Amino acid sequence: MNELPTTAPAPPTTATRDAFDRLTFLGRRRGLAAIVAGLAFSFFLYGYALIYWRNADMDFMVIYNALALNDGKPQRFFDHTAYITILSTKLWFQLLHALGLLDAWSLSAIPPASDVAAFDAAMTSAVRAGRLLAFLIATGCVLIFAGLTRRVVRDWRVAMLATLAFAFSGGIAVHSRILRSELVAACPVIFALLILIAIGRSAGIARPLWMALAAGLCVLGLENKVQVILLIGALPLLVLPFGSRDSASVAFWNDTPSAWLAAVVAAIAALAAAWVAWPLIATGFDRALLEAAQFRPLLLGRYGIYQAALSMLIAGCMIAYAAIWRISAAETLASMSAMAASALVTLLALDLQYNAGNVIAVINPLEKMLTFADAATSDAASGSSLAGILRLLLEGIASVLARYTFVLHSSPRPTVFLTWLIVPGIVYAWRRGERLVAIQALALLLAATGIDALGVRRGLKSEYFIFTDPLIILSGAILLDSLADLRFRKWTYAIGAVLFGLHIAVGQAEPIKYAFMRRGPEPICQWRPYYTPLLQLPWCPAPPARP
Repeated sequence: MNELPTTAPAPPTTATRDAFDRLTFLGRRRGLAAIVAGLAFSFFLYGYALIYWRNADMDFMVIYNALALNDGKPQRFFDHTAYITILSTKLWFQLLHALGLLDAWSLSAIPPASDVAAFDAAMTSAVRAGRLLAFLIATGCVLIFAGLTRRVVRDWRVAMLATLAFAFSGGIAVHSRILRSELVAACPVIFALLILIAIGRSAGIARPLWMALAAGLCVLGLENKVQVILLIGALPLLVLPFGSRDSASVAFWNDTPSAWLAAVVAAIAALAAAWVAWPLIATGFDRALLEAAQFRPLLLGRYGIYQAALSMLIAGCMIAYAAIWRISAAETLASMSAMAASALVTLLALDLQYNAGNVIAVINPLEKMLTFADAATSDAASGSSLAGILRLLLEGIASVLARYTFVLHSSPRPTVFLTWLIVPGIVYAWRRGERLVAIQALALLLAATGIDALGVRRGLKSEYFIFTDPLIILSGAILLDSLADLRFRKWTYAIGAVLFGLHIAVGQAEPIKYAFMRRGPEPICQWRPYYTPLLQLPWCPAPPARP
């Protein structure tokens, strides 16, 4: 009897090897360590050591206010409002001074501009301390994003790829080396979205508490930059398709006496929080303060209309989510109350360094945004012309789509290359029957496009990418996690490797441009009298002597 010859199986070819394994060959922990090391290398090479006045807008504005607050003087900057950024910089300077690491921690500790050498040394130490804080915050945001994304996607390798895309995105590239308000505004809201997606897919007794945390994060972000209200407004609609068969309420919340008792306790907590926060809310709608700040009501000559509409939208979407994914009435009501209580309690953070300018901006975010809008946008917002609103919207969408092509409008934004794969990926997922995944990815991409279209009116600067880059990255990650069989396709690894290279190269364009910029500090003199009135600068003319 002849035996069949035995041969060892042929090793997998390059075309059939798992591309995810090849792209994440360092593993999860070492991969995260490599990402942090890459961020640090970029920061110290093209950020930390730059001359102190290179990124004066907004480094100087934030640092000046932190120095002034440490001297007992009032906050001057309210444009964004940058409240959390300024407050954290103030506390960071206090900590470094207490440790003996920073002498220039208050306005009175800065030498006069007439002593140029001493002034330069003091401001260099203060600005570098501020930049280090920006880097630590950005790194923390990347690590939190990594942890939460892992809860949203099934494959840790997909989460790692998404983390790398976020860490080296245009938004993080800018905000990891400059003290600005956008990062601390956008990231809490993005984290809230990831939390809501994760807890929506699997039920638990503590789900209302996680929803309360998400609400608090949204208010925290709003307190730092009012522009994030656009992202907050999109959240209720974005979360709707993110449910599963495991979303239904657990036994505790299925209309038991304990469930209704918990709902009542949550409602009482919300009422108590409203009572405590009412003075801030009343200040936010104070007509005298609003008129002094040159605010104009957005709708029907009255304040508070769109705020009420947003509250109704949130409640309506929560009810719709409950109906779609079988959430009990008791849990839904408890979640609403918990979110309201958390939002109101987080609003009390404005009392930590109270100033009415911050309060009216946070309570009326759209009116605050309109104080910096051009005439066309202001007229459209006031409803003077429906055709004007439609024209501005279409212009914004066309501009965003041109930027997403990169060819028609170049941009230091590497996530535009992801959209080239996300759009056909959505079509592919729909055609193969993954329709819920396609809807989820499409919702995220449309939200990013819509927010960017509104941001075009302010030039859609690289500082604003942080609001929508995570949505694009998350859209791609959800698609990739669902279409896992693509990792064995012939060109997957090659496409992934090219995307990595483009992502890192394009994302570092802005930091490198700033590092080699030849512009001097003279333009700072134009806004110094308004934003830093008590900080004279050596290269600016001294104010005229009083008679």
